[in-house]
Amino acid sequence: MIDFSSPSVFKLTQVDPGAVYSQVAPLLIQGEQLIYAFKTTRDFVAFTNKRLIAVNVQGMTGKKVDFTSLPYNKIQAFSIETAGNFDRDAELELYFSGLGKVRLEFKSSSDIRALGQMIAAFIL
Repeated sequence: MIDFSSPSVFKLTQVDPGAVYSQVAPLLIQGEQLIYAFKTTRDFVAFTNKRLIAVNVQGMTGKKVDFTSLPYNKIQAFSIETAGNFDRDAELELYFSGLGKVRLEFKSSSDIRALGQMIAAFIL
């Protein structure tokens, strides 16, 4: 489960959504499509056309996996921060009704503006 009191959840690198599809496919509902995927070494975040799925691989063997589903219709507000010259990471903050804030950090190579546009299209 995402720790909503933590200042940052993941430091993420954009990957081809096909790289994580087999792991999230059993969770997808009819008509749901995987659009973006971002990974750390073992964990990842998948953005679909309906929700954000945060995947936390646990334990030494990685057999235990926590899937947290955060639907876009629960987002009340969000912000993006692009990477700069000295602060090389981009950030996305999502404010979920009844849950709190989720903050994700991305490598500067991630297209944070496109991610922000996608989220806006689904919640506005």
